[in-house]
Amino acid sequence: MPAARQPLPPTSPLACFPPVIDKQTAILILGSFPGEASLAVQQYYAHPRNQFWPLLSSVLNEDLTSLSYEARLTRLRAHRIGLWDVIAACTREGSLDSAIREAQHNDFAQLRHLCPALRRVCFNGKTSGKQAPLFAAAGFDTLVLPSSSPAYAAMNFQNKLEQWRGIIAQF
Repeated sequence: MPAARQPLPPTSPLACFPPVIDKQTAILILGSFPGEASLAVQQYYAHPRNQFWPLLSSVLNEDLTSLSYEARLTRLRAHRIGLWDVIAACTREGSLDSAIREAQHNDFAQLRHLCPALRRVCFNGKTSGKQAPLFAAAGFDTLVLPSSSPAYAAMNFQNKLEQWRGIIAQF
């Protein structure tokens, strides 16, 4: 008789990063949840094939990719752009959004207080974009963007960039 398989221990909850926001933040980009590469180094969009930083470099006409992580965040703040994730904590094996389990969303109730200048909330991909109606109902201009993740290969960089330019359009 074969030995019974022992159940795998539950995956420890993973936590997102603190928001990169301040009172001057006018545009907030919300991702779903950091991937493994980002969690490993505690930096937003750290996977080398993630197109987030190259896309924003093109949108802002400023080379963010050659800067240190802290310098990138400083430049984003100078452009009044903030970063955060929709999911505060979850369990997940790997980096795919489809593997996210037991998601707990961030509490955005204090967002107007923390970011009184906030006008536009952009969503990096469909998973975070599911929250767009809630932000629109709260009076924010919303924009769901094609994911910058290397797992989303349905669009090439140029086609993604056309939509990502909407981050700062009419702003």
